Amino acid sequence: MHWYVDVLKKYAVFNGRARRAEYWMFTLISLIVSLVLFGVDMMLSISPVLEALYSVAVLLPGIAVGVRRLHDTGRSGWWLLLFLIPLVGLIILIVMLAKDSEPPNQYGPNPKEVSAAPAW
Repeated sequence: MHWYVDVLKKYAVFNGRARRAEYWMFTLISLIVSLVLFGVDMMLSISPVLEALYSVAVLLPGIAVGVRRLHDTGRSGWWLLLFLIPLVGLIILIVMLAKDSEPPNQYGPNPKEVSAAPAW
């Protein structure tokens, strides 16, 4: 859960890097919350207002963590626009987002090495 909260704390931070776990846990938790809110909307027999409000609220942090994740693989955040290409672009983007971290690059130090130190 702390991965999700960390992304929300960095609401519109597009510089730096994000680990795979940070990106994928945020994506997973956001998906689960969206599904639950959609279910609540359906039980209340209203249009999906709660789910839509949540989606708008996490849109910017979702884009920001995606850009930071691409930075972690040594790519520019502009690669995130691949999702605009139907199917093929999405598959390529998922592969890019699933790659392991690179050593320190122009976007900063490897987040695995930075967060490896114990937080006493």
